[in-house]
Amino acid sequence: MRQSVLTRSLVSAATVAAITGGSLLGTGVGFASAAPAAAPMASTQSVTILATQNFGLSTAQAKKVQGWLAEYWDYNDSIDGLLGTNSWKAFQRCLKTYWGYTGAIDGDPGSGTVSALQRLLRNYGYTGAIDGDAGSGTRAAFKTFADSR
Repeated sequence: MRQSVLTRSLVSAATVAAITGGSLLGTGVGFASAAPAAAPMASTQSVTILATQNFGLSTAQAKKVQGWLAEYWDYNDSIDGLLGTNSWKAFQRCLKTYWGYTGAIDGDPGSGTVSALQRLLRNYGYTGAIDGDAGSGTRAAFKTFADSR
């Protein structure tokens, strides 16, 4: 009987050792097998941010404006209903010629562009201040302008 107790004790000790060792090895191997993250690849492509500013016009209304710009103000980009840089460059040419725009022809519809636009929009129902802020009055008159194209 002594031998069977001794055998069970040895088997139990070996089992505990195997379980403990196995879980320690398993943990270590799991951490060791993680692959390092790949380094990001460098790119030589340039990124162009295509910003549009329709000042409340629908796509259909903006297409009408682009058609007018193409006919009269040397706009030669897509008639896509998105007033982007090239649309605003063409509009700035108009505003510089007739409506007191003094800034660069850069396609940025900033406050100078909006002020000149507001002067044009006096003919389309704009009654607010010439303040360079495209608020609700400017947007409403711009829609009237677009619808008249």
